[in-house]
Amino acid sequence: MKLQDAFVKVYSNFKLHFYKKVFEKLEDRETSLTTVETFCMEIIYALGRPTVAQFSEVANLSSPNAAYKINNLVKKNYLRRVQSTTDRREFYLEVTDKYLNYYNISQQYVNQVMQRMQERFTEEELATLQKILTVMDEELMPEVQLKTKKQEK
Repeated sequence: MKLQDAFVKVYSNFKLHFYKKVFEKLEDRETSLTTVETFCMEIIYALGRPTVAQFSEVANLSSPNAAYKINNLVKKNYLRRVQSTTDRREFYLEVTDKYLNYYNISQQYVNQVMQRMQERFTEEELATLQKILTVMDEELMPEVQLKTKKQEK
């Protein structure tokens, strides 16, 4: 298997596991997020406390459309708006515990796979993988620079 094929397969497997678990939650009526809302929440969570404008830009949404989606997520208690203490016109988006419980669907699987990797690979192999992933994140994916800038708390 070529490297690219192997990478796509692993990435797809993580997505498939997540979607499988999300649909199980939908069957049990444990979630009230639509598909688009799920994507919006994933963007907000990945950005790590973005402003409304940052979310709008990354999601490629108009300001009114972004505001509409944010309002729905706030009403469903997956998200909260926190006003900046330095610029009262600016708001930060924070995920709630309700979303974190939802998000743990995928995080638990990542933890499980990481545990299996630690049992399967040597420390040296894991260190090499960590180095590769860090370079990918910091250098090879400039289109989605999700660097966590220290944002106002």
